[in-house]
Amino acid sequence: MAPRFLTLADVAETLNISAAQTYALVRSGDLPAIKIGGRGQWRVEAAALEEFIARMYDQTRSFVRNHPFGADDTE
Repeated sequence: MAPRFLTLADVAETLNISAAQTYALVRSGDLPAIKIGGRGQWRVEAAALEEFIARMYDQTRSFVRNHPFGADDTE
């Protein structure tokens, strides 16, 4: 059974980004997380990470649709 919560290091590894980039996503609110324990350990729910990934796919599709590669802007 997969763990319900992931550390920021786990999320960084999954997304292939740095720990600092992961922390920035959490602090900006783009990636929902909770802060637990006296030392303020951040945890991201696995389902929230999957929702974030799906949202990024949607945003990317929208961007590509609106900004096609090689579109002739001189018309």
